[in-house]
Amino acid sequence: MPTLVPDILQDAALLQRFKALDSFLIEHQALWRPRPFVHYPALPWEVDHPQLAAWLRTQSLEHAEAVHNQPHLLQAPAPFTQLAAQARALSQTSALPQQPATPLPARFSIDVPGRKWQQIESFARSLTFTQAPQHWLDWCAGKGHLGRRLAHQGGALTCLEYNRDLVQSGLQLSQKLDINAQHIEQDVLAADASLQLQAQHTPVALHACGDLHVRLLQLASQAGCRQLAVAPCCYNRISGPSYQPLSAAAQASALHLSLDDLGLPLSETVTAGARVRRQRDQSMAWRLAFDLLQRKLRGSNEYLPTPSLPPAWLHKPFSDYCQDLAALKQLPIPTTQDCADLEQQGWQRLAEVRNLELLRGLFRRPLELWLLLDRALYLQEQGFSVRLGHFCPRQQTPRNLLLLAERY
Repeated sequence: MPTLVPDILQDAALLQRFKALDSFLIEHQALWRPRPFVHYPALPWEVDHPQLAAWLRTQSLEHAEAVHNQPHLLQAPAPFTQLAAQARALSQTSALPQQPATPLPARFSIDVPGRKWQQIESFARSLTFTQAPQHWLDWCAGKGHLGRRLAHQGGALTCLEYNRDLVQSGLQLSQKLDINAQHIEQDVLAADASLQLQAQHTPVALHACGDLHVRLLQLASQAGCRQLAVAPCCYNRISGPSYQPLSAAAQASALHLSLDDLGLPLSETVTAGARVRRQRDQSMAWRLAFDLLQRKLRGSNEYLPTPSLPPAWLHKPFSDYCQDLAALKQLPIPTTQDCADLEQQGWQRLAEVRNLELLRGLFRRPLELWLLLDRALYLQEQGFSVRLGHFCPRQQTPRNLLLLAERY
């Protein structure tokens, strides 16, 4: 049985959980680092776990889809179930306490997709600070929907956003809803972004990507802000080639993360509709088929990255897709390939890849929590008391972890 650890992540428990996750991820990195999409014909770990590999490779695409979001429930050969139990125990977090729902005029949610508004509402209700915030700062605000939701309860509002059109739209919405808000066009990664933060601000960020939310943690700490709330997203959206740890504990770790590694927590999907899933599956199957073809054309058994392609490419005949992509990558144009057979091989590979990914999937949440705890420990080092928990169900968004930090 795995060792259970406290799921109230606050104060001393932050470092305790970080160390446990760090050991787990380092010990098993040979299982979660290799990407099935890239490795062909076999993954390095299959030599050590042939029964598990053979079992996963015989499962259907439908099977992978059915258990994608709950790989821990899968009764697969060893060491899958043991790892699943360990990963699940280490990944437990508590729901953050929420304030009672307060009636809000329906016009506040106009122009906001339904699921996004649910996330905003859950985020706002989770902000249980000791002192009532006086001035909200909505970081990477978009149109400022989150900021307006918070300012409706009281306090001034400043929204920072890079996109000029969103700044203008946000200002118009705030005026229409009678919210006294400043909407400022600001590149938050620019040197002058520090001028926008003041000690009386309570910065909030819902799904600010990579460098954007890290920048907020750093600038808010320097500015002397007493409170902040951040729900990070897209840990791989960083300018450097690899992850730069923030806390002393992460800097001392032997775990060094590449951009590919940072993409693992983002591989979980819970919100895609049927049409989007079909398009995603076709795109991946065709890419995997082309991968087989390019290995023959190049005489090399190495993966060749291909760029993101417009959806219109999927409306071409598969033979044209292969010829056009070969031309794009400056490869010899295929002429004698049996395209029907190649496409079928692509779909078969997709089923295998998706099922092999289930093993990597066990490590999605542990790695994400490791990254969150690095941020939490950094904030502790800056003098904050920090709580980490989830603010909404994962059905609303897989990125449902929230950092609440407060100086007393």
